[in-house]
Amino acid sequence: MTNFDLQTISIEQWIMLGACLGFAIIQLLYLIVVYMRPIRRSRADATSQASSEQLPPVSVIVYSKNESHKLEQNLPSILQQEYPQYEVIVINDGSTDETDLYLTLLKQQYPNLYHTFIPQESKYLSRRKLSLTLGIKAAQYDILLFTEAGCRPMSPHWIASMAQRYADGPSIVLGFSAYIARKGLLDRIAAFDNLIHGAQYISSALAGKAFCGSGRNLSYRKEHFHSNKGFSHSLNLHAGDDDLFINRTATRSNTRVEYSPNSITEAGPIEYFDAWKDIKVSRAATKHHYRGLQKLFYRLEAATSILFLASFAVTLATAYRVSSLPLAIASAGLYIILYTSKILVWRKLALLLRQRPLALSLPFLEIFRHTFDLYVLIYRKFRGKEDYTNTVGGKNG
Repeated sequence: MTNFDLQTISIEQWIMLGACLGFAIIQLLYLIVVYMRPIRRSRADATSQASSEQLPPVSVIVYSKNESHKLEQNLPSILQQEYPQYEVIVINDGSTDETDLYLTLLKQQYPNLYHTFIPQESKYLSRRKLSLTLGIKAAQYDILLFTEAGCRPMSPHWIASMAQRYADGPSIVLGFSAYIARKGLLDRIAAFDNLIHGAQYISSALAGKAFCGSGRNLSYRKEHFHSNKGFSHSLNLHAGDDDLFINRTATRSNTRVEYSPNSITEAGPIEYFDAWKDIKVSRAATKHHYRGLQKLFYRLEAATSILFLASFAVTLATAYRVSSLPLAIASAGLYIILYTSKILVWRKLALLLRQRPLALSLPFLEIFRHTFDLYVLIYRKFRGKEDYTNTVGGKNG
């Protein structure tokens, strides 16, 4: 049995411990400065509800592709919103299920429901962007609010919560979409990844550096879409209708973010692993085209997280090898402090954003997320041309 006697820590061991401490400090700074920002700036209790006379009319645009069962589950909660004047436009992207029949029957009950159909024959362009563009052109009102068939508002005041952010004249309002809480491992991983992604773009937007949004809960003005030539800058990419458009057109002055409880939508659950992998691959494809330093900023955070875990493992292994109890205690203390802080912050963020709270599984979820992000990066290096709608003569994205 190894005897952990008290002894003086050597210079080499101090260097290892110093590296571990340095990475822990960087991680704590990200927690305090970046991820605590939405908590500090929360408007959940302070936001005053605008009167119905002040609320602008809204066009809600819902994208759907072979998701009639999801529309049956979620569309009524959109059509039953407590809002004075709005329309709902469902874009049926070449569905071969019963979507069209369901929408036709539902139209009889809700006169503010409209729907249009994109034929299967449309090729060599992003079908999703074509669908959304047609929905935008069909919209009666300037304020557009986007979501998907697999999402539902978590409150009958969803539209009101998002629309009231236009009171001071912005062109873009970013919202958050949580994942439905289930007990499966895949749902926990997907929810954690979604929470991190949402916290990052919310925090950046609060700092005046918006860099992306989520098409499951996103709003902007119709005039803003047309004045920025819509999706013309990314038509050759399958994805990017939400994040790339926001990345290209959002500024400090024209963008607001809303994440009060009434403003959040709920998506999912993730039905199988490949579906979540497709989401990750699609997001990685569009991240490649982001402008600004936000992508590098959050990659640095991921890198220091990995480096902390690596330096902690090396330091702890060295402490065991040389029987250094002080080194073992110091490195374990850093780990406990950092991950206790992370658990507390991410739990608060999860509760704020109505996402499933995290528990002691956080270290495992972090390691899995980093490993899978590396896999996605490698996967895209070999499959990058599939990001494009027409790969003839195209470059890897």
